[in-house]
Amino acid sequence: MILSHGVLPPVMFAGMIVFMLIGFPVAFSLAAVGLFFGLVGIWTGHFSPDFLHALPYRFFGIISNDLLLAIPFFTFMGAILERCGLAEDLLEGTGQLFGKVPGGLAYAVIVVGAILGAITGTVAASVIAMGVISLPVMMRYGYDMKLATGVIAASGTITQLIPPSLVLVVLADQLGRSVGDMYLGAIGPSLLQVAIFILYVAALSLVRPNAMPPIPEEDREPIGWRLLSRVLWGMIPSIALIFLVLGTIFMGLATPTEAGAMGAVGAIVLAALHRRLTWTLVRQGMQNTMRITAMVVFILIGSTVFSLVFQGMDGGRWIEHMLTSLPGGQVGFLIFVNVFVFFLAFFLDFFEIAFIVVPLLAPAAAKLGIDLIWFGVLLCVNMQTSFMHPPFGFALFYLRGIAPKEVRSSDIYWGAIPWVIMQLILVAIVIAWPGSVTYWLGGQKTLDPTAVEQKLQQLQFPPTESGPPSFDLGPLKVQ
Repeated sequence: MILSHGVLPPVMFAGMIVFMLIGFPVAFSLAAVGLFFGLVGIWTGHFSPDFLHALPYRFFGIISNDLLLAIPFFTFMGAILERCGLAEDLLEGTGQLFGKVPGGLAYAVIVVGAILGAITGTVAASVIAMGVISLPVMMRYGYDMKLATGVIAASGTITQLIPPSLVLVVLADQLGRSVGDMYLGAIGPSLLQVAIFILYVAALSLVRPNAMPPIPEEDREPIGWRLLSRVLWGMIPSIALIFLVLGTIFMGLATPTEAGAMGAVGAIVLAALHRRLTWTLVRQGMQNTMRITAMVVFILIGSTVFSLVFQGMDGGRWIEHMLTSLPGGQVGFLIFVNVFVFFLAFFLDFFEIAFIVVPLLAPAAAKLGIDLIWFGVLLCVNMQTSFMHPPFGFALFYLRGIAPKEVRSSDIYWGAIPWVIMQLILVAIVIAWPGSVTYWLGGQKTLDPTAVEQKLQQLQFPPTESGPPSFDLGPLKVQ
């Protein structure tokens, strides 16, 4: 089965993996492997040199793709919100609201992580903001270090799944589906992830209340208008920005690119309201946006070189044949793909997985009758773990970078493991319960072929024995 389409597709795929494991930059590894095997393909007669003439058109297609414009807009929005003071207001207010119960600060971190995820769309912004503000407070009140670091890192990675996640934009583009539908499909798993995290903290607070003590009474602010106004000062602008970005997409008032542009402007307005808007802030946001956008474009160019040559070698059919022949049908395919992506995420980040692996998996998923929105959201849930599992999780690196020196790296790594297990539980739930994704797409209408056939039979067509109707145009006049 592996060699049913020749030896070159497996060798090419293995060559790509070897290059990336060695440590070469992914974009250049993909392009180099693609060009090398392109020459091999011409030499072996798999395709003619004219086949590679499609590369310039593919490059132009990447650069002219309006959908990918959403990436720099959402990245800039997240970079501004990371430094505008919104996270401080949200964490301080919600921390005081939940402060009297065991685990109150952990609940606050989870809730604020979900809100920040819905307005920033970037993991780094959420993890860094919550780590800088919450971790010292949790340490001061005697929280277990593994719990404190784990809940901060995990709550930051919820951003991967909650719209307007950059991962969902990229997956929608690679799967050929609407970004709005992908966002709608992610609502259910996002809520489930937050609920699982909260239930875990609640159960742990009953078993080990000393690991997450409440805020001492002398440090608690009385619940009153002053506290509520602080919470509202953080919540109302956040809700307004969420509506500005997501509401306009769901209502069909704006495309994802237009919504991203409005979100970027809204982030600047929020920074001005918090009196944090400076040229330094804007310049830093633009630099961060430029780096991420350039990285994405280079990976896309490299992956399109690789994929074009790979398809010319019949690699797509090899992958499709191999995956559709797995035992177990749809379930066997989904289990294999999720295990494969989980281990691949130890070495690759989500952009690389989305641009390299997803285009190879999508045809097989479609052939097996799997809804590609469900499939994309499922992969997004799985790719959350790429930020969390030790020792390569980027969320752990972000947290290590801003954590005080007394926080040991082993505490950060061991603290992440229960949260990775909870993310994998969500993967199992989404596989077993597709309705968690498709329920939010219930407004879409499907075409019933039987009803169409009955309607056609009811139509009255004019008789055709005498030929088509004639038209009298009158005498022609020649000038």
